[in-house]
Amino acid sequence: MAEWICRTLRDGGLEGEHAPALTINDTITCSLGSFVFDHILSQLSSFIHSQKSQSSGIVLVAFSRSPLYYEQLLKSKGYNVSASTWFKVLDCYTDPLGWKSKLANSGIIANDSLGSSVTAKLCKNVKDLDEVLSLVLHQGKELSVDGKGRFMVAIDSVSEMLRHASVSSVASLLSELRSHGQVSSLFWLIHSDLHETRATAALEYISSMKATVIVQPMDGLRGNSACLSLMENNLKRGKFNVHVKRRNGRVKTMVEELYVENSTINFAPFSTEGEVISQSLVPKVQFNLQLSEKEQNDRAKVILPFEHQGDGKNIQIYDGRKSLNESKGDSEQTCLEKEDSGRGEIIYFRDSDDEMPDSDEDPDDDLDI
Repeated sequence: MAEWICRTLRDGGLEGEHAPALTINDTITCSLGSFVFDHILSQLSSFIHSQKSQSSGIVLVAFSRSPLYYEQLLKSKGYNVSASTWFKVLDCYTDPLGWKSKLANSGIIANDSLGSSVTAKLCKNVKDLDEVLSLVLHQGKELSVDGKGRFMVAIDSVSEMLRHASVSSVASLLSELRSHGQVSSLFWLIHSDLHETRATAALEYISSMKATVIVQPMDGLRGNSACLSLMENNLKRGKFNVHVKRRNGRVKTMVEELYVENSTINFAPFSTEGEVISQSLVPKVQFNLQLSEKEQNDRAKVILPFEHQGDGKNIQIYDGRKSLNESKGDSEQTCLEKEDSGRGEIIYFRDSDDEMPDSDEDPDDDLDI
């Protein structure tokens, strides 16, 4: 499923459509979302490096970690991005509010501390999202020779953006990126427990895919040993839920299990997926939905309407066309038979022979079918 997400981001959107957008949602108590972000970033870098993507490069907006971290991450995967032409970083981590630049201009600190990568562009005012958008698009155009190629955008922490800007301005920036003609796809990470519900809902509405990392809750636990054991487990293992919005309006849900081993994230099929889905579909009611053995036997003995049992005898059905005398004789015999069987019967007697014949005939007999 995670590989399917990477391929969707790699392929991008069709001409005239908005770019695919992924929201990676986790919590502070379970920071496995950063591992998912790194995995997707590495996979997309592999596609671009091997020229299997329509995008010419990636623009990474670094808020929560330094550009040097991502250089070392991709270097461990075999990609040297120190002088890369397909990977650019907008550094919003080193000096987000411009304080270090002011100290450097005053001579208090050295200018060398303001950057660690030749591929990184320093952003000194993250509160101005219009400037952030302009820098992202400018770096994206530098990735192609003619300035018209498409590129991907990755934001490692929207939660850090929401510390300096409002929800509406952040949502506007993401919408601008998704609707831009040169952006093929974008994805971002957010810690949902740091924000109000309306903030996370607004960002999920903009995205076309939502990946949520779920871990075992810690409510009601007592004892330090149990809490420490569960916290350690939450840092290594969780459930990976993905909601995908289709073009026809339908929503597809997929579930996987993820675990971290030797600083590497792995995905595996979720074994109890069928049980979880089936239990969630059963309504919580106060009565039993299953029949007992006695109730099943009683239901089998019920004679349905128009189900003629016969018991090996010929069944005669009165059609309403017999004379009154014939019908009386037949009815007496039928009543005796019915008394033995213990069941009732409704018998129809025509009022007179002068009654219109169409009144007891099939009204559709005269149709040419």
